[in-house]
Amino acid sequence: MSKLWTVSDVIAMMERWYPSRTAHTWDRVGLVLGNPQQPVKRILLAVDPVKATVNEAISGAYDMLLTHHPLYLRGTSFLPENDPKGRMVASLIRANIALYTAHTNADIAHKGVADALGERLGLRDMRPLISEGYDTEKHEIGTGRIGCVETTTVTAFADHVARVLPAGTHGLFIGGDIDAPVRTVAVSGGAGDQFLDAARQAKADVYLTADLRHHPASEHCEKGTPALFCASHWATEWPWLPVLANRIQAEAAAENVSLSVEVSTMCTEPWIRHQPTLGGLQ
Repeated sequence: MSKLWTVSDVIAMMERWYPSRTAHTWDRVGLVLGNPQQPVKRILLAVDPVKATVNEAISGAYDMLLTHHPLYLRGTSFLPENDPKGRMVASLIRANIALYTAHTNADIAHKGVADALGERLGLRDMRPLISEGYDTEKHEIGTGRIGCVETTTVTAFADHVARVLPAGTHGLFIGGDIDAPVRTVAVSGGAGDQFLDAARQAKADVYLTADLRHHPASEHCEKGTPALFCASHWATEWPWLPVLANRIQAEAAAENVSLSVEVSTMCTEPWIRHQPTLGGLQ
């Protein structure tokens, strides 16, 4: 006969894989709200704890919403329901849905966000772009990943990346020599312009990340390689969710636990439309 996990059991599993102690000091990860002793039959995974995913969790009668991004990164003293986040907190509590987040601790981990993005692109022989040591199972962990692909060109690899990343309004921006050869690729899910120098020092031919700012990207391209691929924050982090879903379901099956884990396919980029600008320069 199958058994049930509680919220606390799910947290313990996540702590084994993505220890909260490995999160950046500024980060806020873990159980945001909910009863640790509450039984969990259904979990919804999403990148963002926003109105759309909260409503999805409520309408789907999930017991737990597990997101990559935190609800709050700074302290708050008020939770009025005329505030969007206050309203989400109240709605989740009324629906008896626990909210848990794994952010920078999931970014650096084995089978975490960086690994999932690299695997999505087909990188081989991956290692951390910036090593941060080893986990308890002796897997090297750290920021970003770097690996190799069959020799191609920037243009052809951009076509491949555009095909395999989840669809969104932002799309993919490319900077650099589009005809240059590509063999070594660095990736970092989410905002990653602070790792431009690391990608260059690692001799990457392409660096894929998100949220690249004008000046750092421009100055980088003036210096040469690697070529830059700028995707959306959401699109570079969503590939971890199916990986996590499979891990949780496999663990539940191994322990004879009755559990349904589903991935939200709702695009939560802030942009709803991409409109090319066509005005003249006079």
